Amino acid sequence: MKPNTQQLSDLTIQVRRDILRMVHAVNSGHPGGSLGCTEFLVALYQNIMDRKEGFDMDGIGEDLFFLSNGHISPVFYSVLARSGYFPVSELATFRLLDSRLQGHPTTHEGLPGVRIASGSLGQGLSVALGAAQAKKLNGDSHLVYTLHGDGELQEGQNWEAIMYASAKKVDNIIATVDLNGKQIDGTTDEVLAMGSLRAKFEAFDWDVIEIKEGNNLDAILAGMANAKAKTGKGKPVCVLLHTEMGNGVDYMMYSHAWHGKAPNDAQLENALAQNAATLGDY
Repeated sequence: MKPNTQQLSDLTIQVRRDILRMVHAVNSGHPGGSLGCTEFLVALYQNIMDRKEGFDMDGIGEDLFFLSNGHISPVFYSVLARSGYFPVSELATFRLLDSRLQGHPTTHEGLPGVRIASGSLGQGLSVALGAAQAKKLNGDSHLVYTLHGDGELQEGQNWEAIMYASAKKVDNIIATVDLNGKQIDGTTDEVLAMGSLRAKFEAFDWDVIEIKEGNNLDAILAGMANAKAKTGKGKPVCVLLHTEMGNGVDYMMYSHAWHGKAPNDAQLENALAQNAATLGDY
């Protein structure tokens, strides 16, 4: 049975606590985008994707997810652990020497749930399209999901992949863009303005859905159901997810400053107080 909205909300709070404690413990990491995508990844793994028991790299007979903006590994690791891929206690090894939980996800450590090394931005969609086409060749009707940063779309390889997806009618993929308007050096408009992403994806012949409340679980569930309904119709699907960087921690929101900055002791306690524990820390 899939969790209800209250259970998803409780888990979202706990994942936020995980993120904060992980980056604080090693004084490094990327809390801003992780917090902004918490609701989305909780909903994706707990409610939206069709997952099978266990983990294998073939991924046959289940939906697949590829994280392209791999610097938001704290939220990815927390959601994977709390979805049963590996022990929650392992989150305490984040970014330590010889840990499977490196700053950017990698595959040679064999961490369950991680299908590609990511964080070298702009490459995730290309890999995901290969997986989506493999599913078609294997007669597997399951979907491939991806997540990308909006600043990441300044990388040219994305647009080659976006062009390829529509030209080859890869219609079993849902690519979500974390549209928070911020990146490490400022706003996306200040660094390299991209204009209307909706217009660009539509010009490349994608179906586009916008989720205006990207930190609202009900809006995410409804929007992703709409996206799923558009698959299998000859076009790839893009979801523009409007989020707030640092969501859930008031002093981190509305600024790019917490893209890659860890909270100090006092700031951690402040943030944890804003997100009262519901399920128990690792």
